[in-house]
Amino acid sequence: MSAADHEHAHDAEGAGKHVREHEHDHDHAHDDAHAPHGHGHAHGHHHHAPVAGHGRAFAIAVALNVFIVVVQTVYGVLAHSTALLADAGHNFSDVLGLLLAWGAAWLATRRPSARFTFGFGSSSILASLANAALLLLACGAILAQALGRLFHPAPVAGFDVFVVATIGIVVNGFSAWLFMRGQKDDLNIRGAFLHMAADAGVSAAVAMSGLLILATGWSWVDPLMSIAVVLVIVYGTWGLLRESVRLALAAVPEHVDIVRVRSFLAQQEGVVDVHDLHVWALSTTGCALSAHLVMPAGHPGDAALDHMVESLQVRFGMRHVTLQVDLGTSEHRCALDMPDGAHRHSQAHGHPHAH
Repeated sequence: MSAADHEHAHDAEGAGKHVREHEHDHDHAHDDAHAPHGHGHAHGHHHHAPVAGHGRAFAIAVALNVFIVVVQTVYGVLAHSTALLADAGHNFSDVLGLLLAWGAAWLATRRPSARFTFGFGSSSILASLANAALLLLACGAILAQALGRLFHPAPVAGFDVFVVATIGIVVNGFSAWLFMRGQKDDLNIRGAFLHMAADAGVSAAVAMSGLLILATGWSWVDPLMSIAVVLVIVYGTWGLLRESVRLALAAVPEHVDIVRVRSFLAQQEGVVDVHDLHVWALSTTGCALSAHLVMPAGHPGDAALDHMVESLQVRFGMRHVTLQVDLGTSEHRCALDMPDGAHRHSQAHGHPHAH
């Protein structure tokens, strides 16, 4: 079930079910327009703003990486260095990745619309996924070129390789520093940080290979170092790819302990059961939650639900919360939890179990 389906299903719930919606990204007018008819309570709240300064960081990092790509390509050809050309290719993939991440960061600041009711924050998930894919694609190209040069070595100008790679260390190290502040809290920014940090590591390895070639004259060190660099990049990229795919598939984000979330809701006064609990990522920095709370005594009042929502925000980082109160007089099973046959049967009899 998509995020949009969650919203429409709640609107379809019948009388006697009380829904509390908490939308941190919307203003009062927008909330009122989308509140469930008759029983919805929506209030506008502002969530924490994204870390400031990333627009400038992206601009600087893109400009520096375009410069280093041109320098490495020119000197890679002149010095016959596959390691430099590999680093140039990797840096070019980083330029594309930075542009993707920059665009996603900008889209995430746009307000929700009638069509995109959750906003555009999920574009940052797509950008982090594309970033990981670009890194792996660049690694494949670098590996193929390095293997070819390993079996057919050519003279390498070790000094030129060392100088240009050293420039790459400075440029990429500085670019990584620009994103260090936000990479712990935002997977999209983390993707940009990993790109830059990996590039700094690649440049360091290439510089060492240049020194080694100067000292020994071993040209085969250059492609061998390229292969070693590729393995390191793949290892570092795997975590980013795995988490990006999980978020794209609406999995519970790694930093959320859904067992603790369920336990917290179950311990609230008047709650005898919690079911249809779903947590998914709205972006690389924010999550959404929906759940049914079985409360035989009925709706506990807005103040009690406000407290639950605020606690979920503070303790678990939820930016959008939808809590539905059930009296427990009937079974409200989510279609996602039902066998396919049972779901089709309920729809055929005109009783879809909406979530």
